[in-house]
Amino acid sequence: METFRIPLHLNYIMMNRLTTIIGLVISVMTAVSVISASEVTDIEKIKSNYRAIMVHENLDTDSLTADLIKIEPEKEMSDQVVIELHQRYPFDLDKIRNYLSCLRSDGAWNDINYEDTKRSGWEPKQHADRVLEMVKLYKTPGQEFYHSLKLKEMVHRALSYWFIAKPKCLNWWQNEIGIPKTLGAACILIEDELSEEERRGIEEVMSAAKIKMTGQNKVWLAGNVLIRGLLQYKPDLVKMARDTIMSEICVGRAEGIKSDWSFHQHGPQQQFGNYGLAYLSSMVFYNKLFDGTDYRFDIEHKQILESFINEGYKWVMWNRHMDVSALGRQLFHNAQLHKGYALAFSAADFGIDGFPLRGNLLVGHKHFDESDYTIHRTARWMASLKMSSSRVTGTEVVNEDNLLGYYLGDGATYYYVRGDEYKDVFPFWDWRKIPGVTAYEDTAPIPNIRKNKSKNRSHLVGGITYGDMGISAMTLDRDGLSAHKAWIFTDDYVACLGGGISSDSLLRVTTGVDARIKRDKFMYFENNEWRALDGHGKFDVGIHKFHHDDTGYVIIASDELYIYAGEKSGSWSDFMKMYRPDTITGDVVTLHINHGINPKDKSYLYFILPACDRETVAQFDVSRAVSVLRNDSTAQVVKVYSSSSPTLWVISYNGEEIELGRKSFIPGTPGIYLIEDKDGKLISKVYTHFKI
Repeated sequence: METFRIPLHLNYIMMNRLTTIIGLVISVMTAVSVISASEVTDIEKIKSNYRAIMVHENLDTDSLTADLIKIEPEKEMSDQVVIELHQRYPFDLDKIRNYLSCLRSDGAWNDINYEDTKRSGWEPKQHADRVLEMVKLYKTPGQEFYHSLKLKEMVHRALSYWFIAKPKCLNWWQNEIGIPKTLGAACILIEDELSEEERRGIEEVMSAAKIKMTGQNKVWLAGNVLIRGLLQYKPDLVKMARDTIMSEICVGRAEGIKSDWSFHQHGPQQQFGNYGLAYLSSMVFYNKLFDGTDYRFDIEHKQILESFINEGYKWVMWNRHMDVSALGRQLFHNAQLHKGYALAFSAADFGIDGFPLRGNLLVGHKHFDESDYTIHRTARWMASLKMSSSRVTGTEVVNEDNLLGYYLGDGATYYYVRGDEYKDVFPFWDWRKIPGVTAYEDTAPIPNIRKNKSKNRSHLVGGITYGDMGISAMTLDRDGLSAHKAWIFTDDYVACLGGGISSDSLLRVTTGVDARIKRDKFMYFENNEWRALDGHGKFDVGIHKFHHDDTGYVIIASDELYIYAGEKSGSWSDFMKMYRPDTITGDVVTLHINHGINPKDKSYLYFILPACDRETVAQFDVSRAVSVLRNDSTAQVVKVYSSSSPTLWVISYNGEEIELGRKSFIPGTPGIYLIEDKDGKLISKVYTHFKI
């Protein structure tokens, strides 16, 4: 066989060229490897941070956790923030053993309804939550199940079931956010133990998440894209997700953090306890996650988050209870406490305290103008007011949550001394007589917000702060009912006024004064002595004084006043469909004013005195508190004597001239005015105009 030989000189040339090419390839590969090494280092650091955050190897219980575990854990949960809060509880090994005992051979649990069609509280989500819980236990040193082969086998069996069965929820959120977020986190923790089949399964789950939408939904989706990038070692995905997350740390967009440090989602709607809290929790998590890498948050973004906590969230908390009106549609069992603790943990993780179990570190008055929402804080008590307008939505119904909350944005007013005054009162409410709300009395079903889109049609809504006191006002215009409502907040009381109450309906109109859990005897003052009231009570025109639960009520009744102190029954499922339709009972106290059928220009005046004893209520002199000079559909004029010098407030609803004795005041523009007599003329000292 003939052998082909390359000439020596050609062989030399070719070898030289090959050497050069190899050298170039090596150089390129070296350059690429330097870049890749940096990116890989950041990805590995982020993964390491992820595992450190999710798995608490230090089992020492901090003070917040010590307080949290005194609260009985929930058995029915839907909100992701509450679910993640419960992951802070110490491991319940009995519960884990139950998981293991009722896991079927196919990897499904026999106590989960995988055919569930609920949009909220979807049962198959529990499957993913249990997987994550077991993985965390498996990875936590010092625990009975640390690196347990049995637990490991159960985890893989449960993962296999999900990847094969592929359960789907009617609520998009679970498919694109909830499930990927939960199973993605579990797979990050046990990445080194995933089979190729499991890797393909989790990648399919994670592929459902695409960056879109706005506000917290966008942050959630970006977070799931981030997990996908980490699992697939794709620096471009990691960077894109991080940049998207950081882009939402800003102020003043239509949805997200507003200029007054409230939070909006689903349009112009206050969402402190729902999307806002999830947003804050997420951002604090990512701040820790990216620490020590090139992806870390900028100082400017950290400052925005700090202000969001200090100028926003600190106002809506009282003794680790979140204000009812901050909860939005999420009126879950124990929601005030769970939301409060979730906030306290997030703030602590960000290096901010100021959410004590007892005591108030923040005193003052703030009106969140972007949200028609008012908070008043003294050293001893807090009050909140939630209004709505043609600009601001009062409430929503989503995924069968808040089915009865039609009137929650119509002036709902709550008063806190301890913080738990309204804790879990919702099943026992008459939802047409919410504290502070003027509405129709009717036996017909509460209107469904999603169907009729009803809202307050008036733009005459606003508030003003003057030192540590403030005034808020609202024109209510909905469903043929009109009312002009005002609230004056002082150190000692809240004065509540209503004027021009009129209706074109044959339905009775009422104003709720309060409706809370009954804690002790409900007392009324008559003939200079206090008497207990049990059951129903009716009081006619006149000044009436009551006391219950460290709170006084002084009501100047121009219409009939109705009281109830006793047992009521109800069901959580009536307004939150995620709960089972079980009937429960509880003791409540309710007060409401009856304005009658088809009222014309009716009015009311009452005072709430939080953190006071019976003697203080008995001695309360209305004439020494305020003088109501006018209270109708044109204006409300009130002289307040609570400060060292009386202040005269004018709420003008049409901007027209207002006669005040021998003098007059011309507002010019509808709004709230503090006026003073200067050189014989009435002029505005402080004012705010109602926004159009």
